Amino acid sequence: MKQHIGIGLCGFGSMGKVHAFCVDNLKYYYGALPFEASIKGVCTTTEGKSRQVADTYGFEIATASEDDLIHDPSIDVIDICTPNIFHYETVKKALAAGKHVYCEKPLCVSAAQAEELAELAKKSGRICTVVFNNRHLAPVLRAAELVAEGRIGRVLSFEARYLHNSCTDVLRPAGWKQNSEICGGGVLFDLGSHAIDLIYSLCGEFESVYGMPQIAYPQRTGSNGGLWQTNADEAFYLLCRLKSGAMGTITVSKLINGANDDLSFAIYGEGGSLRFSLMQPNFLYFYDATTPPSTLGGENGYKAIECVGRYPAPGGSFPAPKTPADWIRGHVGSMYSFLNSVYTGKQAAPDFGDGAHVQAVMEAAYRSAKERKEIHI
Repeated sequence: MKQHIGIGLCGFGSMGKVHAFCVDNLKYYYGALPFEASIKGVCTTTEGKSRQVADTYGFEIATASEDDLIHDPSIDVIDICTPNIFHYETVKKALAAGKHVYCEKPLCVSAAQAEELAELAKKSGRICTVVFNNRHLAPVLRAAELVAEGRIGRVLSFEARYLHNSCTDVLRPAGWKQNSEICGGGVLFDLGSHAIDLIYSLCGEFESVYGMPQIAYPQRTGSNGGLWQTNADEAFYLLCRLKSGAMGTITVSKLINGANDDLSFAIYGEGGSLRFSLMQPNFLYFYDATTPPSTLGGENGYKAIECVGRYPAPGGSFPAPKTPADWIRGHVGSMYSFLNSVYTGKQAAPDFGDGAHVQAVMEAAYRSAKERKEIHI
């Protein structure tokens, strides 16, 4: 009989819905798995909303108290999709109750909280994962392989960008991710955590950062429709130094007209370079600097590696290896990696220690902006 993993879902905004989709559809992407998983219950801000969600999506438990999920013996995993300021207390309670934890990024709102949670997770023996879903896109997985194989050699420099247009309309009501009192930060927490994690996972630990925030619109329409004083960064610019000696830049902004979900990175090494854009998710671009030049260019230049739907086993069979990639596939891969870790009892990255490092980088960036100097992690 297959092991069943029961999940309690805290929060059901856009990401809660994505997580539920991933759990329900793992069997299509990964075939016959040695475990089964299902969302047993959901917690939102009101009983009425929770009941509506539970009825629509077939969950057994509907509650406005996360404690009902945390202390339910049929639930093995607490999946946290609530605003950032609530993560810390929920994680602590879940670990104290012996639950595994799957937590949306960022792990919490301060480096001290993140370090504490990482230590608690280590001592608990539970599987704890931060949702850095972009690690699980096929081109990013291939980039990690090429770096590990030494194909680009020592990394010299890098750049990463995550660009949105969601703050360009001042008449659009600000959401909770634009309110530092709920988000804990601004665009650096929301988009920057992803960009920082990609550079960290591909190039290594950060040593120091110099950060500059931007608020282009000090006043905009608030969530209640009235005038609101902007209290969270709408763009953030980082100059970064890694422990390896590599240096680079990270730019995150919600002030970019013409952008949608434009996450990209470039990594430049002694032996070659890598480029990727989420808006062109089927390909990783690889430049092999060891290829000798010749007349008319020979075979020099960036090679487009057709990653598309070619995921390692047991993934990759659905829809088909040649099928174009999509955004949600990274979330499906992230959920599979976590639940497979719960099944095997072997922690996979990114764990809470990884989340704590990203948190430390962001906190150093905010401190740098305040003190106007380079801050060591």
